[in-house]
Amino acid sequence: MCTYPEEEERGTETAGIDTRMEPGKVLKYGIIGVGMMGREHLYNLAALPGAMVVAVADPHPGSREAALAATAGLQSSVPSPPLQVFADHGSLLDSGLCDIVVIATPNMTHAQILLDVLAHPKRHHVLVEKPLCTNVEDCYKVLEAAKARPDVLLQVGLEYRYIPPVAKLLRQVKENSIGHVRMVAIREHRFPFLVKVNNWNRFNKNTGGTLVEKCCHFFDLMTLIANSAPVRVMASGAQDVNHLTESYDDKVPDILDNAYVIVEYANGSRGMLDLCMFAEGSQNEQEVCVVGDAGKAEAFVPDSIVRIGARATGRSGVVSYEVHDRRVKYEGLHHGSSFLEHMDFALAVQSHGKQPPAVSLEEGMLSVAIGVAAHKSIETGRFVYMKEVLQRREL
Repeated sequence: MCTYPEEEERGTETAGIDTRMEPGKVLKYGIIGVGMMGREHLYNLAALPGAMVVAVADPHPGSREAALAATAGLQSSVPSPPLQVFADHGSLLDSGLCDIVVIATPNMTHAQILLDVLAHPKRHHVLVEKPLCTNVEDCYKVLEAAKARPDVLLQVGLEYRYIPPVAKLLRQVKENSIGHVRMVAIREHRFPFLVKVNNWNRFNKNTGGTLVEKCCHFFDLMTLIANSAPVRVMASGAQDVNHLTESYDDKVPDILDNAYVIVEYANGSRGMLDLCMFAEGSQNEQEVCVVGDAGKAEAFVPDSIVRIGARATGRSGVVSYEVHDRRVKYEGLHHGSSFLEHMDFALAVQSHGKQPPAVSLEEGMLSVAIGVAAHKSIETGRFVYMKEVLQRREL
């Protein structure tokens, strides 16, 4: 096993961009939704030089109290004023306190909050957690609203692109290390969905379904690696183990806990997702495998290992790297990727239009659309063409 120091320094697909924050410039953040993921953003931003969380908003009293408690114990990189706490996002927007808002509310609320932010007379740049919305129709509404606000930068929180070993794999593919990509296989074997406020994530109507809520990350990676438009999707999945004995307001959760999904791309590449959410006995939670006509690349998380091999040299020529990114100041729940995501978005904001957000609304919508197509395939037992899901409208 060997390390690769220059890759440790670069660490994300934004390599080559000046990663220095603008001297003396402080970006003021508001976090809308401070449940588990909202507080994760709070911790990441506390570690980010030049970032200051000045306000949070959440209708749930327990979440507001947890955010205040978390802030009281944080050592921020920038001394911050007392945190302003609001019960609704409208009041936070009206306050004028924030340059950037992070939307980390339940999935089914993303669309309306985004529309409210984009319609607000005060400008707020936006990082919105995945999925962009729970359905394609709402994604289109947000895209249309965003066209009317070219002064607002929006980035979708598909932070798995930034996990250091995954980012290295993406660079290897982009640099043609394995030739033309033919197959992408992604495995996520993990624990069940965590408990969220009011158990909102137990039902498809709130999440968009497991293959939207969780797997938009992997469809985003798959499409990025294939570098082509998805054409059709075939899936098989079920709820076989998790949450079957739970009941909320006399309703049993209906979220899938395992699935196989195949995605075919216009350039002939194919992708496959292998999802299991009752696989706690796994060494790695995520494995990404890409095979081209000249070689193979694999990334393993959380082992932080990348393996690169060539057809010409066979097994004896496979090289393994342990990949880390020394810019990460806070590892958090996603192996440093959320910190790098925030760094990248802050740089985009500070670039004044010279650096676009790394993950566009169109890319966010496409990751949702593949998940929607996969659910439709399970329901109908057939391939689903993306043009069906995208309503024959071009991105």
